Amino acid sequence: MNPATRKAQLLAVLAAALGYFVDLYDIVLFGVVRVASLRELGLDGAANTDWGIALLNLQMSGMLIGGVFWGWFGDRYGRRQALIATIALYSLANIANAYVSSVEQYALLRLLAGIGLAGELGAGITLISESLPRRLRGYGTTLISFLGLVGALAASYAGQWLPWRTAYLLGGGAGLLVLLLRLQVLSESPLFLRERGLPGVRGGEGLRRLLGSRRLRRRFLAVTWIGVPIWYASALFVNFAPEYGKALGHAQPLLVGEALRWQALGLALGSGCSGLVSEWLRSRRRVLAVALLALLALSLGLMRSDGPERYCQLLFLIGLAQGYWTVFVTLAAEQFGTNLRATVTTIVPNLVRAATVPVTLGVKLLWPLLGLVSATLVIGGLVFALALLALRRLPESYGRDLDYRD
Repeated sequence: MNPATRKAQLLAVLAAALGYFVDLYDIVLFGVVRVASLRELGLDGAANTDWGIALLNLQMSGMLIGGVFWGWFGDRYGRRQALIATIALYSLANIANAYVSSVEQYALLRLLAGIGLAGELGAGITLISESLPRRLRGYGTTLISFLGLVGALAASYAGQWLPWRTAYLLGGGAGLLVLLLRLQVLSESPLFLRERGLPGVRGGEGLRRLLGSRRLRRRFLAVTWIGVPIWYASALFVNFAPEYGKALGHAQPLLVGEALRWQALGLALGSGCSGLVSEWLRSRRRVLAVALLALLALSLGLMRSDGPERYCQLLFLIGLAQGYWTVFVTLAAEQFGTNLRATVTTIVPNLVRAATVPVTLGVKLLWPLLGLVSATLVIGGLVFALALLALRRLPESYGRDLDYRD
């Protein structure tokens, strides 16, 4: 590989990774500033919690909508075009969040931000997976995931130390700077260009093909379910840490910002470690199996924590286990052909994130009957059982040649 090609590939990975840094910063920031921002808009107590769940679910629903749209867009018009359009939308939406004056405006902008945020990871992982040599693919996706999760850590500090409106402005402004970098350094995936040049090939038909094939549909759903435990833990244990502190009888209150900081630190370390271990073991499935079992055991332990300090220590370990996100998104890209890859790799992470909607609603439904802790354990049992069953159905994909069609 000549130096110019190596430099171009490194810049492409950096541009994708910095975008995911801003993406995860913006995704988790709402959880950190939720109480303060809604309180300033006139909501407190139960209304703050109820609207917090509603706005979180709107953001995640927007990501589901955006996941479908950007997946189609990436397979039809290109991975580079998707990366440019998506970061422009969510950066502008998050800047606008800084100027809301009502909860209705806030809700609309969280929906729009979610739609924009949806395309970032899938398009980036697809572009890098198709652009790098096979031996470097896992390292490239690991760097993207690692920097993204550092973005979540940055959000924990920004949301706690800065006024919430300033924190939103910081994220949106950083996104526009990354957009300028991408316009300069990103090139289109060579596999996409080759695919588009084939006679009779029409891009952007991935979703219809997925839904129309039982074999592909089952593989798609299996990949998706493997990732749901990550966002089960994040949506509940971090965003609603104050509520869990009360339910567990902690003497001191739990703060979302502090809980997120410990979890995000673990996530950043875990994302790097899981990707590297997967490369060393030459396996995706073994890393995923160990991480899922560890996350299950740690989640059970968290529901028995006796104070904020222990809760945060366990959240750090949970973050380490959640770091399998790196291997999970790489696996998603490797399981499907070039004609479906952007569609799958974009929709799957957003389906996982959108799973926070039924998860939080399920916990909310069972909460009055069982209590918060027992409701969380019941929903968690279902989530982990489905994830482990799904993993058994998927073949190993490490080192697979990605130049093929499904």
